[in-house]
Amino acid sequence: MSLSPERAPGRDCPVCPRLVQFREANRRAEPKWHNAPVPSFGPADALLLIVGLAPGLKGANRTGRPFTGDFAGDLLYPTLKKFGLAEGEYGRSPEDGFRLIGCRVSNAVRCVPPENKPTPSEIAGCRSFLIDEIAGLPRLKAILALGDIAHASVVKALGESPAKCVFKHGNLHALKGGVLLADSYHCSRYNTNTGRLTTAMFEAVVGELSRQLA
Repeated sequence: MSLSPERAPGRDCPVCPRLVQFREANRRAEPKWHNAPVPSFGPADALLLIVGLAPGLKGANRTGRPFTGDFAGDLLYPTLKKFGLAEGEYGRSPEDGFRLIGCRVSNAVRCVPPENKPTPSEIAGCRSFLIDEIAGLPRLKAILALGDIAHASVVKALGESPAKCVFKHGNLHALKGGVLLADSYHCSRYNTNTGRLTTAMFEAVVGELSRQLA
């Protein structure tokens, strides 16, 4: 499920000119790919929202499902299954039948950026969709931010004070309205290859959140 048509970015969303140009170039190069804003994945009654940075060029930008088809999904989705937040077998394809339970996955920026690096104006330009995403989850109890950019965008989307919600892997922040914000390093290949994030570290964060939501 995804945002309603009124609140989701359209296939040809014009908000960010640089991302529009990159999207059009990718459509010419790979016409069979998704090459459009990537909708969220998971049920609309989710208790947990996971927010990443942006779609990967050959991952979600290709497949049309967040974290699907790249290394980050290879860590994220089996971890969610381990803690009862998903079922089925993750197969790197939106047709794999993998299903999220009580959680939903989205991104701070919905379109793939060049070199996986959105600009501050692009992050700000896409924040209205994140605000609507959060507002559209009536049972939301917790948000997991993957990386400091996702963390900062969530904090701003909720009108919280950045000075009081400092990003640090493993941090938990009690926000206004009773929503819990958890921080983790992004489950990217770079972070895992360098040892900045291990499987055990990531599982510890997700495991604690699952206990908080029980």
